[in-house]
Amino acid sequence: MDLPQNLTQLGLSRYEINTYLALVGHHPVNGSRLSRISGIPRARIYDVLRGLTDKGFVVEAGDGLYVPLPPEEFVKRLRHSFSSILGILEEKIEAASTTTRYDYVWSIRGYDKVIDKAREMIGSARKDIYTRLYPSEGNILCRDLEKATADGVSVKYISMGPCPVTVDLYVVHPEPEQIEADHGGRTFDLVVDKKELLVGLFEKGKADRSPINWAKNHWFVITIRDSLRHDFYHYILHALYQKKGLLTRRERALYEKITRDL
Repeated sequence: MDLPQNLTQLGLSRYEINTYLALVGHHPVNGSRLSRISGIPRARIYDVLRGLTDKGFVVEAGDGLYVPLPPEEFVKRLRHSFSSILGILEEKIEAASTTTRYDYVWSIRGYDKVIDKAREMIGSARKDIYTRLYPSEGNILCRDLEKATADGVSVKYISMGPCPVTVDLYVVHPEPEQIEADHGGRTFDLVVDKKELLVGLFEKGKADRSPINWAKNHWFVITIRDSLRHDFYHYILHALYQKKGLLTRRERALYEKITRDL
């Protein structure tokens, strides 16, 4: 059976995983037949079965026949095992950690990795999100942002084009095309709870290689948040200029909310 390479990170060999999967589909069964079903050499199958038995994932039912641990229990035990290992590691990390004055800025490369990190941050938000996104990324993250709003998080959204997100506090930036042309790509900005940020530029034609910065540095976070906050003022000033001093009720309410949001 063709298995994804990362399955072996579960602590089982490819032979062990293939044997267990073969047993799930055919049991009870003896080693000889299991070798034919799984494609594992007969000279190895009994060693593999012995290893799975020692780990509690296979049981010998008698007369040389084997049965697998029920799949739901199999997965539960693996999950518990990894959870326990991670718990031990967390304790070791905490014991080894020292207080530091330095908050580093990390670069994340890979479009999917950046989006995954953004989703993680949005999902962890408790109070406040500021974000400035082009529709390419807004369309991907819209459900996450809308869920955050539904959960009581105040989402302030600056859309660099038609707004794909249904939130109360949003504006459409008046000059997205010019900014994209000047910078050579799409800006990406996300600040969560005044604690964490993800910012950078997806360069045109190089989105998967563009470094996007992640940090928890307090002053970096506050600076970027203020920059996004002032983009709302940019929108208000543009609206005032275009409308010769007249704002809609929504725009006036938006201005008041952003002004108070220090």
